[in-house]
Amino acid sequence: MSPPCRVRATGGFALLAAWFALANGWEPLLTVLGASAVHELGHWAVLRALGAEVTGFRLSALGAVLETDSGRLSYGGELAAVLAGPGANLLAALALTALGKGCWPAAVGANLVLCVFNLLPIRPLDGGRALWLLASWDWGPAAGERAARWTGAVTAASLAGLIACVMRRTGGSLWLLPALCAAVYWGARPWMPGGCS
Repeated sequence: MSPPCRVRATGGFALLAAWFALANGWEPLLTVLGASAVHELGHWAVLRALGAEVTGFRLSALGAVLETDSGRLSYGGELAAVLAGPGANLLAALALTALGKGCWPAAVGANLVLCVFNLLPIRPLDGGRALWLLASWDWGPAAGERAARWTGAVTAASLAGLIACVMRRTGGSLWLLPALCAAVYWGARPWMPGGCS
């Protein structure tokens, strides 16, 4: 019998969720959390199908992470699990569009934004992890690490510059400040294995 999955939420997550709800209302917060749940369920479903054990779930101000014992997965299996989150968001957006005939534009948009954002090649986002897996699979872990580190740093620096430019042009939207800080943080942060974001 497998041990129970530990679920943790940081104070930063609670603070960010409360700030978002106060500024935008509960409906948009629930829409974003729903898209996040679809994303994590995509990861979880593929991990379970491949026999990997999910050992924990962590919510922080920088997102959600499923903690796994992915050491038993092949590069291909881990790549499938990593890409399952963005794939689930894309499928949800397509299904909502087909079923709703435009009735749920916010949910469609939230799922599409979460899909595209998570495919950015910045670790620990799914795109950064996928890049590392592909490069490691082809050229070995050391070359994969170099490719992921440099691509992530360039992407994070470009994203930080773009966000700073948008903040300047819009008069300094405070909602972009956490994204700017996250881009800089993710670009400078060492990679931690063993999870899907």
